[in-house]
Order: sequence, then C-alpha cells, then structure tokens
Amino acid sequence: MLVPSACFALLAAFPAAIPQQLPEVLVQADNTVIDRSCRVRIPAGMVLEDADGNGVLHIQASGITVEFAPESPLLGTPVGIPGDQRKGIGVRLEGLEKVTLRGFQVHGFQTGIWASHCPELVVEDSDFSRNWCQRLQSTPEAEDSGDWLWPHRNDANEWRQRYGAGLYVEDSSGIVLRRNRAHHGQNGICLDRVMDSRIYDNDCSFLSGWGLALWRCSRNVISRNAFDFCIRGYSHGVYSRGQDSAGILCFEQCSENVIAENSATHGGDGFFGFAGREALGEEPAPRKEFDYQGLGCNRNLLIANDFSYAAAIGIEMTFSFENEFVGNRLVGGNYGVWGGYSRDTLIYGNEIGENHLAGVAIEHGSGNRVLANHFYKNRRGVELWWDVDDGLFDRPWVQSNHQGAIGNQVFHNRFEGDQVGLELRLDGESSKVPRRLTVEAGGNSMEGVARPLVLGGEAESPKTTAAAFHPRPQPDYPVFGDSRPIGGRAHLAGRENIVMTPWGPWDHQAPLCRTLSQSAAHHRFELHHMAPPIQIDLGSSGPAVRSELLKEGERWFLGLHSSIPGIHPYRARIRAANHQSEVAGTLWAARWGIRVFPWTVDPRQDEAGWRRQAYGEGARFCVLPELRLNYGHGGPSHLDLSEEVNRAQLPGNQFGTLATTRLPLTRGGWQLTTLSDDGVRVWLDGRKILENWTWHGPTRDTAYFKLTEDRDVFLLVEHFELDGYAVLELEIEPADS
Repeated sequence: MLVPSACFALLAAFPAAIPQQLPEVLVQADNTVIDRSCRVRIPAGMVLEDADGNGVLHIQASGITVEFAPESPLLGTPVGIPGDQRKGIGVRLEGLEKVTLRGFQVHGFQTGIWASHCPELVVEDSDFSRNWCQRLQSTPEAEDSGDWLWPHRNDANEWRQRYGAGLYVEDSSGIVLRRNRAHHGQNGICLDRVMDSRIYDNDCSFLSGWGLALWRCSRNVISRNAFDFCIRGYSHGVYSRGQDSAGILCFEQCSENVIAENSATHGGDGFFGFAGREALGEEPAPRKEFDYQGLGCNRNLLIANDFSYAAAIGIEMTFSFENEFVGNRLVGGNYGVWGGYSRDTLIYGNEIGENHLAGVAIEHGSGNRVLANHFYKNRRGVELWWDVDDGLFDRPWVQSNHQGAIGNQVFHNRFEGDQVGLELRLDGESSKVPRRLTVEAGGNSMEGVARPLVLGGEAESPKTTAAAFHPRPQPDYPVFGDSRPIGGRAHLAGRENIVMTPWGPWDHQAPLCRTLSQSAAHHRFELHHMAPPIQIDLGSSGPAVRSELLKEGERWFLGLHSSIPGIHPYRARIRAANHQSEVAGTLWAARWGIRVFPWTVDPRQDEAGWRRQAYGEGARFCVLPELRLNYGHGGPSHLDLSEEVNRAQLPGNQFGTLATTRLPLTRGGWQLTTLSDDGVRVWLDGRKILENWTWHGPTRDTAYFKLTEDRDVFLLVEHFELDGYAVLELEIEPADS
C-alpha cells in the first residue's frame, strides 16, 4: 500500500479552528455577496429562492471564516415541499483559498453548497439535510428500472446536474470536511478531482443515492464517517438490486485513498468502485497516445470498515490494481466482495458471513490473494471463474491488461457452515484473451461446509501448497476523527430494516405510513412507530370505500378497499397518539378482458396485420381485476395469468396485449396514465386518446379527458413488446378541469 507521507504531514499541519467573535450579517435576498468573515443570520422561516440558478449566498473572498447563527437555516424552498421540487444552489464558492464554512444549515435546494477551485477549504459542523431527491417509482411489490442511477459520467458535473448534492466540491486539494450531516436527500457529499484531503466524522445517511461519491479523487483520507442506509432498489424478500446506490462511490481512476473505520451499512453497495469508462476505453481516448496499461482505481486501502447488509455487494471494485481490503465486516449482503477483472488485490482478515450468493466472487481476476478471512454461512465462500465476456474482451483495457484468471491464492481462511467452500469455473472458448484459470490453496479449515470444493466446466483442482502462515501486521494507516460510527446503528442490523418510501429509506425515527401494496380495488399500508389509539377517518370519501385496521404482532396495517364497480377517490386521515397524516388515492373495481398473443407482423409497419394476429391461433384470453402486467424479462406465460396462458408458453419477446373494460365514471375531468415498454395506445369509446407507439424503455404517458355526464365508458388498450424488458400498467384518477 502506497501512502504519500508528505501529503498527510501537510494535512496534519492545518491549524485548529480558533473561536472568534464575528460581525453579524442579516441575509434576506438572493445573490447576497459575502466578502469578509462574518456570522450569517436569516430571519426565522424565511425562504430564499435561488431565482437565477447561480446561488443564494456568494462567498467571494479568500482566507475568511463564515458561520451561520444557530437556528438560522438557509431554505431554498418551503419546508415539506416534495424532494424533486427542491431547486437551485444554496451557497456558491469559486476560485478561493483557505475559506472556512462553519455551522451552515442549507436545506431545500438542488445543491446545498457548490465549491470549485477552492484549495484548503474547510466545511465543518454543518447540516445539508433535506435537499433534492428523486421520487422513486419502485414499490414494495415491484422494481421500476427507471430508478437506476448512472454514475458513469461526471466530467461535466453530470452528478450535480442530474442528482444534486448536499455538498459538491470540485478541482480542489487539501480540503477538510468534518462533522457535517446530510439526511433525507439523494446525495450527501460529492467530490470531483479532490486530492490530498481529509473527510471525517461526517454522517451522510438515510439517502437515496450516495453518502460519499468520489470522481477522479486520489490520496485522500476518509475515516470514521457514517454512510448508512444510502439505498434504493430494495424490497425485503422481493427484489435486491441497489440500483447503483452506495455508501461510498468511487469512480474513474480514484487511487491511493485510505478509507478507514467507516460505517456504510444497508447501502445499495457498501463501497462501489469502478475503474471508469475512460479507463476501459468505453469513451474516446482523450489523446492519441493514451495508454490503458494499469489504469483503474488502484492502491486504495479499505480497512476496518463495516459494509454489511448491502442490497447488492459489500465491496465492489472492478478493473483495478493492488487494492487492499483488510479487517472489514461484510455480512448479510448478496456478495461480500465482488472483484471482476481485478488484479493483485489483497483480501485479508475480513469477517465475511451470511452472504446470499458468495463471500468473495472474482471473474477474470489475476494475482488476487484471499488470506486469513473468516467465512461463515455464505452460499459460496470463494468463487473464482473465467467465462466468455465478448463485449468486454474487445475493450482496450482488457486487451492491455487481461492475463486470464491466473495466480490467485486462497490461503489460511476459516470456513464455517458455508454451502460451498471454494468454487472454480472455466467455461466457454475465446480467441480474444487468454483462457486460463489457476489457483493455489492451502491451510484453509472447513467446518460444517457442505461441499468444500466445486469445479465447473473444465476447471482443475487448485494446486495445494502447505505454506506456513505468518500473520501479516496490520498496515500503518492515517486516521482522523473522534467518532466511532461502527456499531452506532447496531439495533438496525439486518436487511429487513431497509424500509423504502417513495423518497428514500426510512430513518426508523419518525412515524411512517408506508404503502405496502396497491391493487386496483385494495390498497394496503404499514404503520410504523404509531402509538395507539389509532383512528382512521375517511371523511367525504364516499360509501364505496371501506377501511380496516389490523394489528399483527407489533405491526399495524391499514387496508382500504372497494367492491362497487367504478372509480372511487379517497382521502383517509390517520390519527395516532403521536402522529397525524393523510393518505390519498383512487380505488377502482373493474373487469378487464386481456388478450395476449405472439406476433410476426411489426405493429409499427402493418397495424391491421398485427391486430389480425391478436385473434390468431396462438392468442390466449384471460380476465383480470386490473391492468397491471409487469412482464419483466419474461412474457405473458411467466405471470400466472391463467392456466391457459401458462400452457401456451408465449414468448418473452415479440408479443402483444389487447385489454378492454367497461367502466362507470362520473361527469368531470379524468387523467389516464400508462406505464409501458414498448408501444402503447389507449382508445376511449373508439377515439384514440393516448399514443406512444414506439420502441422505448419504461415510460409514463398521460392523457386527459372530460365527461359531460355520468356514464359508462369503454376502454381499449393496445400494447406491443419488441425485446428485453416489458411492462403495461394503466391507472385512472379524477383530474381538475
């Protein structure tokens, strides 16, 4: 592990903050300039909108200290406004040196603080909670692929523009970020080309994106922070994807960082490292002589962290070199460590247990050492393999760096109760890269392991070496901070405590009414931390809506349902001893006739021919109470729509759906919304009111219509699927005129 000692000697020389009496400045307007040391006071409750999008406060002098008066927050939008309506920039700094920001409270913005080219910036004791966050479309019942993040580009500040941040710092060195807090937003701290800096004692947790995100950042010390519950894409027992959220994100050639004694539990990944698109050659080379040899997120030390209970992976580090993962806790995720195409990685002395797929999984990796770890109750302890990845084999990084899966070592580990101890696989043929898998193993103990060794394809048994074990001394590493975040949320151990809302993970403190499931005629909610007595008031929702309050163990559930044909909006007030809130929605009871069929005639070119195939020999029919068909990567025969549809074994690509219903509606305006992948059309009484007849990913489309009298309407929905993922859903709700 290479750590430039001179760099950290310089950091250690930073002077401690000296208390001082600062003149007070009253801020009451956008574009306020701060050009001297001062204490900022903002009138209580005042909202200061960033009207021109360039920042409300502008720090414009080097060497100054600016602090906020207590209980004087900078609010960009009113308290309680939805996360995706928070906008603007709270504080802007550019081209300054040695500025200290202390005690800032910045809420309701798209970006709380944005600093560019600000060496030796200090931000401390500040709160960037409740800034921008995306409304999530995934539900407890089903994942929505539109929620996936795209962290793969940020050279033009794409992270800040797309996803916002509590604190965003770019092109700066020698900065200090300490004792800051960011909860209930999407991203906590984002760093772009930040070098030789210290990030410690921060708590960026309960976020729907990244606690800390690094882009081209090197030689930093990141220690004793809490980045817990930075998560999306999770529903316990239903799906576990993470959607590229992470406690710590590390993208595009971030090297020689020390990441020590942090808690990043319950994340999409605990730590997500990726060499980057430029490093792989997925982006055009920045110059003609660009060399891909040895590019990656290299020589980083991850030591004594807790990355447990990840939706996906505890530590993911791919296409990178000479990283060290030492003494970390990696429990209860899908994978403990994923090291695709990694080389010369040291995985030493970690606790790796209860992972649903594997403790350590490395494809196409070479020279990796898995030493003296404690594996227990994993589906597989260690999984190493070579297979065919033709798309990747053509990349410049792979052509320059791939050696085959050779020279890997698995020594002196303890396996207890794993289903498989060591699994090796060698599958497929390719002339593009070396096809080799070699492993040395020895000194491993297997206690209660069902299958100590599994070989797949043409894999050979590892070379057995009875090497003596000499314990490796713990690396000497720099660490800053006084907090001890590991174990601070031990009462929330286990992935079952990841409870998602439309705006991100629940913090297990405030009472919560969470939508659990929604069928057309039955909506079910889970009530958390609500003290009895609990009362439900339906107000003027009408006699068609019924409520039911149930207790199962220590959990309360609210059910709202209707059996009367038609569409029934409701607004239910929940009153508990410690909480009041409302839930609103629309129940509708209907009877849908669903016709599903394979097609060979492209509906975009021959609509009439396509419709004829809907009544051809391969078509099948069923009746459903709602139009909610989440085909995923399967097709109609994968959804258990009916025995007849199941037996037909309809394909997962090139199929169509026709759905019809007759529905009683009242006079007034109505909004109809579809979620489709691919093409969709909706007809109302023979008149087309909605169309997106294209090849597209999951997309929501809306149409408005108005009735002049109470009457029955006839709806026809047409849908075609070309390939890949497929979904078709339809909802109707009252709309203002």
